[in-house]
Amino acid sequence: MSMYLLQFFIIYALSETTFGKPNIIILVADDLGFNDVGVHGSTQIPTPNLNALAQNGVLLNNYYVCPVCSPSRGALMTGLYPIHTGMQHDVIFVDQPWGLPLTHTLLPQHLRKLGYATHAVGKWHLGFFRKEYTPVYRGFDSHYGYWGGKEDYYDHTQQMGKLWGLDFRQNMKPVTDGLGKYSTFLFADKAVNIIRNHNTSKPLFLYVAYQAVHSANLYAPLQAPLKYVKRFLHIKDKNRRLFAAMVAAMDDSVYNIMTALKDKKMDQNSIIIFTTDNGGPAAGFNDNAASNWPLRGVKATLWEGGVRGLSFIWSHLIKYPARVSMDLMHITDWLPTLYRAAGGNVSSLGKLDGYNMWDTLSLKKPSSRSEVLLNIDPINRVSALRVGNFKLIQGTIYSGKWDGWYGPSGRENKSMHEIFDSKLPGAEIVCKPKPANASSNCKPAKKPCLFDVMEDPCEYYNLADDHPEIVEMMLNKLYKYNSTAVPPGNKPMDPRSNPKYHNYQWTNWMDYVVETNV
Repeated sequence: MSMYLLQFFIIYALSETTFGKPNIIILVADDLGFNDVGVHGSTQIPTPNLNALAQNGVLLNNYYVCPVCSPSRGALMTGLYPIHTGMQHDVIFVDQPWGLPLTHTLLPQHLRKLGYATHAVGKWHLGFFRKEYTPVYRGFDSHYGYWGGKEDYYDHTQQMGKLWGLDFRQNMKPVTDGLGKYSTFLFADKAVNIIRNHNTSKPLFLYVAYQAVHSANLYAPLQAPLKYVKRFLHIKDKNRRLFAAMVAAMDDSVYNIMTALKDKKMDQNSIIIFTTDNGGPAAGFNDNAASNWPLRGVKATLWEGGVRGLSFIWSHLIKYPARVSMDLMHITDWLPTLYRAAGGNVSSLGKLDGYNMWDTLSLKKPSSRSEVLLNIDPINRVSALRVGNFKLIQGTIYSGKWDGWYGPSGRENKSMHEIFDSKLPGAEIVCKPKPANASSNCKPAKKPCLFDVMEDPCEYYNLADDHPEIVEMMLNKLYKYNSTAVPPGNKPMDPRSNPKYHNYQWTNWMDYVVETNV
């Protein structure tokens, strides 16, 4: 039987005590699908601990992320759209000499100025070719985890084509004692130790970026401890069974982190954010058997299945909890929102793309956000925008091969429905009947498509021909956004990054090579 937070938090004990600055804990799941937790109605993979937090917090059902890893993490850390950081195309690969530009001030740097202790655990994926791009040089007091995008869950090596090396660090030093230890538990244990050893005279910012549930190296893409795999023998598909085990392990680790906060008496004055970085790769590259059902598309696409994120916020500081919010939100909003919650003056942050949503989340006040730029990628020639209820999408990747709808629905396990299903009205996405021409009525590579995603979240009904004036208005907005964009920062592979030159470790190689002018 799993450990459950449900009874732990079921009574929402609001306190009138005046606290100091709140502790802030951000939990990021990697490549988790919209339909891979129970709070959205799926009963296939029980996630009782995530469910308990979401059901006693605010579930964000109109929340967007970026289509792939690095852009989302950059948006979270800067409060800026990827078009304004040069991260609008693809991700940072471990053999490429670039990263999130040093000209940007990151969330931990802002919070450090407010007196916070700042710690990062897990995945970075924002560049490491020089030490200045690594977490401890960008505002974190410590970092325990890996710098790249994916790796083996047990030996912590990353394979990139024919290149191979260890990617595991404590600050700048390689970690060599993690062999055979599952990363989900290593990261959770480190987070627990940070909480236990925290000096509560200072507020804590803890960023836990799970490896779970991203696929690992190609030779063993899905990995989980056997005891978790055995929980899901009812799932016939082997890959989906392994994926479910990975999710369950992460869910249990959340219990351990929350228990540590309670034992330290920090939970009463903490804000817990859970977010995905992008949609689940139910098909395409990094396929991990995730499910975004019933949404359209997968990771890397601008369909709802690629960019409609799974997120919630839990805190005793929220006056109106246990609800579903349909306020439009974007991952860029977390920086100004948390800065405001920490007592900072948002106007001092300069021009951001993110909005301060603290009063919307905590006091249920109306949101000032009415549109979200989902991305403009000039290399892949794809873009998408939300304005009000409408979404415009143009262009496609891989000739539209990932533009469909992918299961499973996860509603098969009816016996577990009463225990694990969402208790929040409006948490489940409900779509109209799928028309016969759903796959053919929109060809975004030929002309833009328009959807009312509040009425049609599954993007079945293309309304572009019915509302040409809205299409024109949104294309004009995309044009204006694009006029403010900086060029993509992507760089080609650098052979000097090869771990064989660095004791078979992925490292900040540009600090160790001699530049020559030819």
